[in-house]
Amino acid sequence: MAFNKKKAAFKDYDKNTEMVAFFTCGGCSGRRVYRLVSALKKHGLDTVHLSSCMLMEDYPACPHIDSIRKTIEDAGIKVVDGTHH
Repeated sequence: MAFNKKKAAFKDYDKNTEMVAFFTCGGCSGRRVYRLVSALKKHGLDTVHLSSCMLMEDYPACPHIDSIRKTIEDAGIKVVDGTHH
């Protein structure tokens, strides 16, 4: 809903921006991230938003956030902190 209405962390996107996927890290240690990001680049992926479960103080801290962020950035993809909160 936040993406569709361009709210919260999605406020700077225009109406032509498309969401190409919604995925999880796959659990500790973020084992799915490299594979998914690599596959989604073929579909125009250029930005990944890290979700609230990785960033908010209300959740247990993600012990792998730095390596997940690095994996995404090393693939040439922009990383944005936050989604709908």
